[in-house]
Amino acid sequence: MLSILSLSSMSESVHRGLSCFLSEQALEQEERQQRTSQLAEFQRLREVRAAAQLKNLEDFLRMNHVSLKDSMSYATTMIYRNLGKSGLRVSCLGLGRCEDLVTLAYENGINLFDTAEVYNVGNLYLLSCRRSSLVITTKIFWGGRYKICETGLRASLERLQLDYIDVVFANRPDPNTPIEETVRAMTHVINQGMAMYWGTSRWTSMEIMEAYSVARQFNQIPPICEQAEYHMFQREKVEVQLPELFQKIGIGAMTWSPLACGIISGKYTSGIPRCSRASLKGYQWMKDKILSEEGHRQQVKLKELQVVAERLGCTLPQLAIAWCLKNDGVNSVLLGASRTDQLMENIKAIQVLPKLSLSILSEVDNLLGNKPHTKKDFRS
Repeated sequence: MLSILSLSSMSESVHRGLSCFLSEQALEQEERQQRTSQLAEFQRLREVRAAAQLKNLEDFLRMNHVSLKDSMSYATTMIYRNLGKSGLRVSCLGLGRCEDLVTLAYENGINLFDTAEVYNVGNLYLLSCRRSSLVITTKIFWGGRYKICETGLRASLERLQLDYIDVVFANRPDPNTPIEETVRAMTHVINQGMAMYWGTSRWTSMEIMEAYSVARQFNQIPPICEQAEYHMFQREKVEVQLPELFQKIGIGAMTWSPLACGIISGKYTSGIPRCSRASLKGYQWMKDKILSEEGHRQQVKLKELQVVAERLGCTLPQLAIAWCLKNDGVNSVLLGASRTDQLMENIKAIQVLPKLSLSILSEVDNLLGNKPHTKKDFRS
């Protein structure tokens, strides 16, 4: 009998202990849930406060006729320019090709990101910023037919996980398609809300002028910009042809390859280094170009330009990029940096701009010896 009472008493004790333990567990779980809820609420309040501060900042800047992008330039030294005569405002430096550097570029004031079907640039939506603060462009390799245009652009939007592209470029005119069809197709994708503007890439001045004339004649949307190669050894199109188009029809200039695929970096002054781009398979054309007579003459000029860069307290790539930016006909220069150190070095080219006086620009022109004849000097 005592044994039964003892077991009953022990069972009650264990039950009370278990109940107490379970109660403590439930209490701890409830406390954890409360802490999680409090942290979530705290984070929400922080986001609300940040949004309110941004709204207040935007309201203040609007009252004082200053844009948020312009205000960013005070902290990053970035310069913003209109793309052609459109209302689209872009950073004077843009980034193409490298997905890994997008966030770093944006943090340093770059808002222009150029993509294409062959570039490995995606996930731009992951940037912790508003879509409206980005200018994203893409190049499509197709002719003017509606179906091909729309299909190609939809594929790019899906790849980038975006609702629209700011500027879609027709990369090289299709010789088998009338320019009128290309203009109509571009107007179609813009009217569908898939793009805001369209531009050309590697088009001649006559082709761009024809596209503009066709657009005006048939009440379609004309291009706003041409993407063109521009660097110290490639000057004619950007310094002679595009300024005339800007004056006549408002076509802007977005330039690429400011370092001539790395030739102006200074790395090839003593030959072709191992692991350089020119030493890679598939770049034999670049190797042949560097080792040609003209290539040797260019390297001699680059050695002389290196002296100018040292005198200005900058690197040769910074001088080359700043030289491109100094042309007031250039709205934005697309960088091809693939590493963090390259990107940061290239961005610092903006700080070299004030050092490029008329005498320095004249000295550079004399060293290059390839200044094209223009009716007006577009460098100031």
